[in-house]
Amino acid sequence: MNTLTSTNFNFPGQQKVYHGKVREVYTLANDTLVMIATDRLSAFDVVMPKGIPYKGQILNQIATKMMRDTEDIVPNWLTATPDPNVAIGAACEPYKVEMVIRGYLSGHAAREYKAGKRMLCGVSMPEGMKENDKFPQAIITPATKAEAGDHDEDISREEILQRNIVSEEEYKQLEDYTRKLFKRGTEIAAKRGLILVDTKYEFGKTKDGKIVLIDEIHTPDSSRYFYADGYQERQDANQPQKQLSKEFVRQWLIENGFQGLEGQQVPEMTDDYITSVSERYIELYENITGETFEKADVSNINNRIEENVNRYLKN
Repeated sequence: MNTLTSTNFNFPGQQKVYHGKVREVYTLANDTLVMIATDRLSAFDVVMPKGIPYKGQILNQIATKMMRDTEDIVPNWLTATPDPNVAIGAACEPYKVEMVIRGYLSGHAAREYKAGKRMLCGVSMPEGMKENDKFPQAIITPATKAEAGDHDEDISREEILQRNIVSEEEYKQLEDYTRKLFKRGTEIAAKRGLILVDTKYEFGKTKDGKIVLIDEIHTPDSSRYFYADGYQERQDANQPQKQLSKEFVRQWLIENGFQGLEGQQVPEMTDDYITSVSERYIELYENITGETFEKADVSNINNRIEENVNRYLKN
């Protein structure tokens, strides 16, 4: 099946292009960004060798919807989505931290807890918790934004301020926005019978000094969701939670001997496995948005994107 794993466009007024792990960002004149969500899949900071059908469309459309559903809380960078895989908006200077917020002891936090740690990013985690328990209140555990090829790293609020990565005044604003967005995301998820377990937000500053939300929000790549139905019963019975997120890919990789460490090989991803991952992404889309997923025409994805973006820029 056709997937979008690389792009090489030359849009009118194009100045530079950045190839990220799963997104490609084209900077045009007039501080305009064209962000293209590819079908590449990244786990443990490694890009998998095969693309996932419709993944880029799913991430872009969820992020767009969530930006619209939260713009009353936090201004964002987005101005248009002329193609299922494309978002266009204002260029910003990104803050070099990701604001990770966790409502439950899951994923990375659970792995650290299991290793005996009770402090994550300078925030203490209570004794006596088990995996997927709810924290008494959500904790913010920031990460530094990695350069290409590097791993994101946990960092504490104190270290962020000490290293002057973000000023104290701005960091307080980022924390405030993060808590408000997580509250809204939790409410949206609850209406769909889901629990927003943890997520990350990225922010940037516009030329006129305004802090805005950038990148994707509340997608399966940036967030973890559990099904609310049966959550407590599964916890009480010490059973794994039924979840919708990229964690199922990480677990599959771990089971097959891969955690992104030196010398480890990415296990073979068969066509059947690729299809199952695509189906899980579609399942999350339909659950979190409450809408039926409509597959875009993928007969020639690059042509479609180029035509749609050029049409938008022309108008």
